Amino acid sequence: MLNHALKTDQTELKPVEIRSIFGANLRQLSSAYPSIAGLCRELGINRTQYNRYLSGESFPRPDVLHRICQFFGTDARILLEPVDDIRGGGTDLFNHPIISEYLGNSASLVDEQMFPSGFYRFTRVSFIDSEKAVMGLIYISRKDGLTFLRGFEAREAMRQQGLPDDPMSREFRGLMLAQEQGVAALVARRGSVTCSFNFLARVAAFDNNFWEGYTTRTIREAVSGPRAARVVYEHLGRNTRQVMACARMAGLISDDQIPPFHRRLLRVGEPFR
Repeated sequence: MLNHALKTDQTELKPVEIRSIFGANLRQLSSAYPSIAGLCRELGINRTQYNRYLSGESFPRPDVLHRICQFFGTDARILLEPVDDIRGGGTDLFNHPIISEYLGNSASLVDEQMFPSGFYRFTRVSFIDSEKAVMGLIYISRKDGLTFLRGFEAREAMRQQGLPDDPMSREFRGLMLAQEQGVAALVARRGSVTCSFNFLARVAAFDNNFWEGYTTRTIREAVSGPRAARVVYEHLGRNTRQVMACARMAGLISDDQIPPFHRRLLRVGEPFR
């Protein structure tokens, strides 16, 4: 039990107390992670040493403590205060008590094996012009224990909708969530003027770098275009040549410009169910 309050200046914490508080906090933070071995790999910490932290036998050097705090989105107070008290004053929506068991750490913790960081090329049939497809780049990054998505809408698609095509208007960002059979992304343009939901599952391929799924957009039902479509993500990592080639082609593309394996996964011409 975390029953230690932050000591006053008149009461000095003993090292064994600090180790106990830190160990309890670390066990709580680690409990949301599916694998301690995987967590140690992510942190770059020897598992035996990490187990000593968990059991309260020792506490880390300042540089290792900083790494742990950065990963879990907390600070050095985890040596002195219960982690729930540290987070209590924050604005972490997904860990709000009402929904924390549904959209808390277990949902937002997307590890590198599940969905690696770096650049991705994506394709999908255009919502605006069914005779064309959209190709684009997104970038996946991690901070404070969360996984984020960032990209830009195609200029042509923005113009066809009568929307500004400047970079600020085109930019979208999102948060990745772990799912039972893959990953999901909640994505929005600035000001949440439009949102989309993506679901992706890894495809068995030679390089294990493809995900297929679907994307939906938040519009009213209309005859002008669909609200959902298949989508393919291809992990490019930080391969500069591939990233630049995709950036040059990004936007609306013709049917014959869709990369062959993307086309196969998109099942162009088949109704989306």
